[in-house]
Amino acid sequence: MAVDARVTSGRCLIRLASASGWAHIDDVTLARGELDPVRVKGADISHLSKNEDYGAVYRDHRGKRGDAVRILRENGVNVARLKVWVDPADGYNSKAQVLAMAKRAKAQGMRLLIDFHYSDAWADPGKQNKPAAWADLPFDGLRQALYDHTYDVISALRSQGTPADMAQVGNEINGGLLWPDGRWDNWDGLAALLTAGSNAVKAASPSTKVVLHLAEGGNNGGHVWWFDNAVARGVPFDIIGVSHYVYWHGPLGALQANLFDLSARYGKPIAVVETAYGFTLEENDHEANIFNASLAQAGGYPATPQGQADALRDMFNVVAAVPGTLGVVYWEPTWTAVDGAGWDPADPTSGDGWENQAVFDYSGRALPALRVFGRY
Repeated sequence: MAVDARVTSGRCLIRLASASGWAHIDDVTLARGELDPVRVKGADISHLSKNEDYGAVYRDHRGKRGDAVRILRENGVNVARLKVWVDPADGYNSKAQVLAMAKRAKAQGMRLLIDFHYSDAWADPGKQNKPAAWADLPFDGLRQALYDHTYDVISALRSQGTPADMAQVGNEINGGLLWPDGRWDNWDGLAALLTAGSNAVKAASPSTKVVLHLAEGGNNGGHVWWFDNAVARGVPFDIIGVSHYVYWHGPLGALQANLFDLSARYGKPIAVVETAYGFTLEENDHEANIFNASLAQAGGYPATPQGQADALRDMFNVVAAVPGTLGVVYWEPTWTAVDGAGWDPADPTSGDGWENQAVFDYSGRALPALRVFGRY
């Protein structure tokens, strides 16, 4: 693993430690060098408008209330990531909502990463459900629906003067998308769908970069298998995106080794488009938090405001040390707990299992992790 350490006045103190209490450390070398500039310092703020509509309040480090997007930008965030659902039950993360949020982000000088889920709700490695309106379409109709939906959103963003800088054709698609037609065991179908999405992005906005996004950022074998299949079938793309949550996906060394390999193999820029960490184990609503004591132990950082900041700092350092990487996007830093703004678009009584991984505390005040973005 390669990380940076700053030298001041000719001195530098480096400590090597193990969370388990023991370690075997060898082959440590020190070298003068420069980190690649971090071009992407992003935040996925897909849930923000729903949170605000139900009364969420955001404050800066001094406790002054303000616009969450402006607070993020003032702390160095320069990319807003927004997911798109096809026909969500509550209307959030729809095309209309994305267009409105894109205006806010661009007004603050942010670039835009659009994340197509190709579903009416959450799509991830465990589920890639078709939108209800597409469920009975034959394959050619399904491919056309994906093309039309992608083109519609990207062209609308461009028409209103807020073009997407990047667009993900699918979200965490290790197992494919639009199951079963585009599942991992039907690579010809998957490749055809991905190609349709990529072509739609470029037809609507030629300057927009196409991202293919996988979870499990340290899974080199799985990622090489996936991208070898995509490349062999001529799927066009510009950027590799990965998710990496250390408490699920393993240590940062595995992530960095994978990024080094993917960059060399495929010659594409890479970004970590999802990561997060908890600042507390306390609950703030009726929904059990995803990040708990067991995951904190697995992650290796304490569940404290400083532990959260250290986890994000180390993520930036590890990514910046890989040539050609673009940067890091934090997932849902503004998703604080508010009654009515839960995770399930079809259930208004659902809660928030993410509030202890936001970068705003339970009073809405910015946490130390938010300052990390401005350091790169």
